[in-house]
Amino acid sequence: MHLVDQIKTKARKNLQTVVLPEGYDDRMIQAAGQIVADGLAKVVLLGDPAALQAKAKELGCSLSGVTLLDPKAAPQLDAYVAELVELRKKKGLTADEAKALLTGEDNLYFGSMMVRKGDAGGAVAGAFNTTGDVLRAAFQVVGTAPGIKTVSSVFLMVTKNPQFGENGVLCFADCAVNPNPDAQALAEIAVSTAASCKSFLGVEARVAMLSFSTKGSASHEDADKVLKALEIARQIAPTLQIDGELQADAALLPKVGEKKAPGSAVAGKANTLIFPTLDAGNIGYKLVERVAGAEAVGPIIQGLAKPVNDLSRGCSVDDIVSVAAITAVQAQG
Repeated sequence: MHLVDQIKTKARKNLQTVVLPEGYDDRMIQAAGQIVADGLAKVVLLGDPAALQAKAKELGCSLSGVTLLDPKAAPQLDAYVAELVELRKKKGLTADEAKALLTGEDNLYFGSMMVRKGDAGGAVAGAFNTTGDVLRAAFQVVGTAPGIKTVSSVFLMVTKNPQFGENGVLCFADCAVNPNPDAQALAEIAVSTAASCKSFLGVEARVAMLSFSTKGSASHEDADKVLKALEIARQIAPTLQIDGELQADAALLPKVGEKKAPGSAVAGKANTLIFPTLDAGNIGYKLVERVAGAEAVGPIIQGLAKPVNDLSRGCSVDDIVSVAAITAVQAQG
């Protein structure tokens, strides 16, 4: 079974509520009905209910079973305003300013507040809005997970070679968010990605902190950063299977791992690869995707207290449905 199909099966076993803030995008309207029809999640679509129904009719799709909610008329709006004022009081946010954010045309703050307050298990946006806008609302409202200050991303790389990772699937991070993470951020990315590995692949992560050096084979401040991140990650998550610094071949190939990092519990059998910079991560996942013919599922946002995922603005309806299923699985915890 394909990885995305496995994720959808998992989503169906414990239905979560996913909010789609961008009800003004036709693809979101179409996806909302499909998510419910496929039994992947309960859906709240934000926007004026009459306008949404009219647009759905025009598009030839059904919103049966989808909850339609206008933030401006929502019964929880006053409570959300008070919560946002409290959250942003150090920034001097007024009630009027909070209400303006929550009832703004993009619906991103309202959707994030639904997630924060438990009225939705997760949110999916980005078909219309930029990544920066989606993550800003999520960061300010949902916040980060306990012990984590770094929001990052993970790609699930489905390769054609079952000897790698978990039957050919590996977790790559961070390939989309943090350009040059310091040691603390890199450690937090590793811990977050390990949790994603457990959530999506159903196995404990074996985390390799990648570098151009393996176990001191080269001396450089960039390798030192990876070593420092390894120490911090072990402090954050003492039971995590993690090692570094490791070159990619030492992380993935048993014979190379045994030679370059003898005695390592991770070398040669890593299923989770943490890249030292966004340059390395982005280049790495695209090379594996294009040259090796792997499928890249993601980016999936991680490190938030509750899931909010960002889409490409060129996404299809099927992409939205798949990301909603991913978000639902994250919401299951």
